[in-house]
Amino acid sequence: MHVDRFSEVIFLVFQVVEKNVDPETTLLTYLRRKLGLCGTKLGCGEGGCGACTVMISRFDNLQKKIINYSANACLFPICALHHVAVTTVEGIGNTKTRLHPVQERIAKSHGSQCGFCTPGIVMSMYTLLRNQPEPKMEEIEDAFQGENCLYDLISTSLFNPSAFQPLDPTQEPIFPPELLTHNNKPQKQLCFKGERVMWFQPSTLKELVALKAQYPDAKLVVGNTEVGKRKHFVPVWGFVNIIFAMGQISAVSEFSGICFGASCSLSHLEEVLRKAVAQLPSYKTEVFRAVIEQLRWFAGPQIRNVAQQTCFLSFLLLRIHICILILLDEPIDHGNNTKASFVLLIISSNKANICFLFFSKGEYFSAFKQASRREDDIAIVNCGLRVLFPEGSDCVQEIKLSYGGMAPTTVMARKTCQELIGRKWKEDLLQEACHMLASEMNLSPSAPGGMVDFRRTLVLSFFFKFYLTVLQKLNIELNAPKYHDVLKTLTTKLPPGQSIEDTVGRPLMHLSAAKQASGEAVYCDDIPRYENELYLTLVTSTKAHAKILSVDTTEAQNVPGFFCFISEKDVPGSNITGIANDETIFAKDTVTCVGHIIGGVLADTQEHSRRAARAVKITYEDLTPIVTIEEAIEKQSFFKWVRKIEKGNIQKGFEEADHIVEGEMYLGGQEHFYLETHCTIAVPKKEDGEMELFVSTQNLTKTQVSQFLGVDLIFAIGVRCMLDRDEDMLISGGRHPFLGFYKVGFKKNGRITCLDVSFYSNGGNSADLSFGVMDRAVFHMDNSYNIPNIRGIGRVCKTNLSSNTAFRGFGGPQGMMVAECWMSDVALKCGLPAEEVRKLNLYHEGDLTHFNQKLEGFTLRRCWEECIKNSDYHARRKFIDEFNRQNRWKKRGMAIIPTKFGISFTAGALVHVYTDGAVLLTHGGTEMGQGLNTKMIQVASRTLGIPTSKIYISETSTNTVPNASPTAASVSADINGMAVLNACQTIIKRLEPIRSANPKGSWEDWVLAAYQSCVSLSATGFYRIPDLDYDPEKNEGKAFAYFSYGVSCSEVEIDCLTGDHKNLRTDIVMDVGTSLNPAIDIGQIEGGFVQGVGLFTLEELRYSPEGNLYTRGPGMYKIPSFGDIPTEFHVSLLRDCPNSKAIYSSKAVGEPPLFLSASVFYAIKDAIIAARQESGLKEPFRLDSPATPERIRNACVDVFTKMCPSAKPGTFKPWSVRV
Repeated sequence: MHVDRFSEVIFLVFQVVEKNVDPETTLLTYLRRKLGLCGTKLGCGEGGCGACTVMISRFDNLQKKIINYSANACLFPICALHHVAVTTVEGIGNTKTRLHPVQERIAKSHGSQCGFCTPGIVMSMYTLLRNQPEPKMEEIEDAFQGENCLYDLISTSLFNPSAFQPLDPTQEPIFPPELLTHNNKPQKQLCFKGERVMWFQPSTLKELVALKAQYPDAKLVVGNTEVGKRKHFVPVWGFVNIIFAMGQISAVSEFSGICFGASCSLSHLEEVLRKAVAQLPSYKTEVFRAVIEQLRWFAGPQIRNVAQQTCFLSFLLLRIHICILILLDEPIDHGNNTKASFVLLIISSNKANICFLFFSKGEYFSAFKQASRREDDIAIVNCGLRVLFPEGSDCVQEIKLSYGGMAPTTVMARKTCQELIGRKWKEDLLQEACHMLASEMNLSPSAPGGMVDFRRTLVLSFFFKFYLTVLQKLNIELNAPKYHDVLKTLTTKLPPGQSIEDTVGRPLMHLSAAKQASGEAVYCDDIPRYENELYLTLVTSTKAHAKILSVDTTEAQNVPGFFCFISEKDVPGSNITGIANDETIFAKDTVTCVGHIIGGVLADTQEHSRRAARAVKITYEDLTPIVTIEEAIEKQSFFKWVRKIEKGNIQKGFEEADHIVEGEMYLGGQEHFYLETHCTIAVPKKEDGEMELFVSTQNLTKTQVSQFLGVDLIFAIGVRCMLDRDEDMLISGGRHPFLGFYKVGFKKNGRITCLDVSFYSNGGNSADLSFGVMDRAVFHMDNSYNIPNIRGIGRVCKTNLSSNTAFRGFGGPQGMMVAECWMSDVALKCGLPAEEVRKLNLYHEGDLTHFNQKLEGFTLRRCWEECIKNSDYHARRKFIDEFNRQNRWKKRGMAIIPTKFGISFTAGALVHVYTDGAVLLTHGGTEMGQGLNTKMIQVASRTLGIPTSKIYISETSTNTVPNASPTAASVSADINGMAVLNACQTIIKRLEPIRSANPKGSWEDWVLAAYQSCVSLSATGFYRIPDLDYDPEKNEGKAFAYFSYGVSCSEVEIDCLTGDHKNLRTDIVMDVGTSLNPAIDIGQIEGGFVQGVGLFTLEELRYSPEGNLYTRGPGMYKIPSFGDIPTEFHVSLLRDCPNSKAIYSSKAVGEPPLFLSASVFYAIKDAIIAARQESGLKEPFRLDSPATPERIRNACVDVFTKMCPSAKPGTFKPWSVRV
């Protein structure tokens, strides 16, 4: 097909007519770079986080109305925007004129912390309200399914709803009338040509056929939800966009059912099927209801709104052995499955339809799916199961069992199906079917994807569920209580007399919340491009351990816009870096992990830079890598440093014990998964070699500035580098995986007499902060329990992984998690309630820890009693026990877990007071969503005695506050608050003579008088935590300034057949001293808890045996979604517990709450104990972290797991290894 001219795209954000459209440009890129609308964020680039959500509006010719739907701008091709309107977060409201009610509510309800994902959340809610002004709660929950955020939760009790402006639908922007006029014009074929890709948008099927004949390898794109995600890894050079038959619905004459156009979106398909289910007899819509249920868990609404049904069919409906043939202008051969087909793709000369057929009486269908996370996740195993009985009979006439996730493609259990025909739907059929399926649906122990035992067991579990579902529909009496549960779905008070201007202790709104909600908050990559700015893309190793033989940049130099390649040879100074000076800026001669930075490519645009980086060819000579902790132990690959703490007499402690239990526990690592990936902008200042850096870091002092670019090299041009999500996860380390070995001695009543623990962490290829992390793990190996005889040893393994580093909790959660593991074993061995054993061993006021620090102001027992009371623990425990007696395949569990977290750092601040009374405050901490800036303004407001409206805060910078401590270890408010207090007190002292001379004057009067009297109105502040003098050799002195305490009680329900679990309720009582800001502190507790839920139940890093990271984005690595938040979530702050050792009697709150989510893990373990008891298993058992569906299911030992025995370790090469 000859193309003599290229088309233009007409769409509305502002009035846009774009003539030179590159098909590889996404809407997100266009919004941010061309239009400068940076409120829409890049979080992952694959439609998995929701930070890029926008609203798309268009006129639907079939429905004859304007439709609005949310979509991922990171996947939406700019070429697909012809004749649509795009609404971004900037378009609905702003802080300069008026916030939209959605923006106002999330801001004032304390629902925004770091704020990076807030615009996406706002747009999801806004789109829902445009379609449903009064939505149901289920619709709200569904709208948020495509949003992933670790921190944005709403503290519902600390705001005044009456202060909100009402929602007025009549004030919303209208659909642009100029776009409506285009719908009356005949459609025509569009064509767009970019550097590498040509995009055709045919207007008829005939045009599509001709194009496909001319470009047989071109990709067919509708929603771009799959092709767009793969563009990072597979170059896509040819697109054909199908828009014909969009949403077409018609009846089928030969086959009774409903037909949809091939490009119909999943959301529209669901809407039509729901109407059919409401109107038709239930037996006819059997498959419709199954499709609707599976759609609920298929991706988020942003994907479902644009993804076409053929994409969904490949995940579900093909699982029931449907023969879908695409034959153009030819008769369709359905083979022998015409009558049995539920879905037929009919394509004639002018139709492209997918047909869902009505069922007949006696025909039953179920679909099941199990994923790592219930919402918005790809299936581990899924299936479509159908059976047909003669009317009025329970004898199988026809049966189809098809499974996904058990082979590279969908597989039918043909042998099993054949054997079941003619059999009665009785229990002997169930037993024989399970044995046959276990044999037929086998997997190699080395199968890609891993989780082999789990996947095999799911095949049987799904059939069991299907068997019972059909039994119920056949009205056959279930064997209660053995089976009846299988079919259930898991579903501040202020002190009196406080001044109104004194905001300390009040739930002041996060200072940046309104700007975050409106998209006005500026993040690093939102900074406008500098003229002639270059873009840097890193070139990293694909080998875990190898020698570099050669680096060939020939192909990269041919990429348009290529500027240069830099490597260790271009570093004029030292190439050595790292906290322990054991790292390099660029690898030299040898690489020691996958992701090791070898060099970088500079080019004129991000796209050109990435293409050129991929074109760099590196030749290696492989060396043997060390990947796992076990391999490191075997080969004695350790860093030389060892931490040991010992107290009491270990031998005597074990001799006094009635029982001794030994065990081990593995805790997986965790990816930080901050929504804003690492970004740096370097701007040469043209004089004296000065370089200004804008860096997304929480440790400015340790940000290493290497002159590897050289001002002369880049001709004073700025350079920008922002990592893709997959690059960020590959290059930057995360939380340390730990392996703990323990031996614990205890009395019959559960009193601990002795503990001996050995910790091993996977440090990666450099020391980084691994020693400090292990230090804290050993310091917290007691959690909150008084153990008279105790010894702990910690070693850091040196492996060929990216170096692991600081993470919220900094080793504390790992140490405490092992403590709760052996505590759980002790309770089980004694046959006593776990909460009684835990309470028995808690510290008391004045006790000495195992590192000999006296506990002062010990409020943990108060937290414990209050949590027991708030959670109604004992009554609910009885209910759970009764629930478990009545249910075989659903079990509930509950656990109450304490935490004691040590707080120990220095800080600086700078305060300027101007002649008009305004105050400019700068401190050494980094605001990253935790409300630090808000709290610092509150501190300054109280100290200076002025309203917060007079105080402004400047971004953290080394030219104002040098040598600041990292924003870490939960102490930022403590130390920076004290530094701010120190600086403000200096100002107050200088003003004191002026205030004494004019006591009735105003703040402005005093400041002006001071200026006129040449009194300095600028002051610095500094603070260091005093008296930290711990001596590890003597095991004495003060290791921490004070401790934060908390207790959490959680209840869960697990599905013993699939490993699924639901967090039903959590109650937390936290000691934060006298809170500086209850709203922010509760938000930190909630956010820390949810991040911990990810650590202990969801997030699993998976590596190949060669050290290659599989989980490089939200597609495979799952952080908690909105549905993982406990259904009931209660957080309370302990009253009347001032802390004399921190600013205004407050306490650190960032890290301590994270470990409280261990209550969910041990509630799951409690439920598994109940399940195992059904199989006669009562001894302690091992459950590693995270408690994924795989681990939960495998731990619930039953008849099905016994049918799928594990392969013997060492007899096969696993797909993934536990590092």
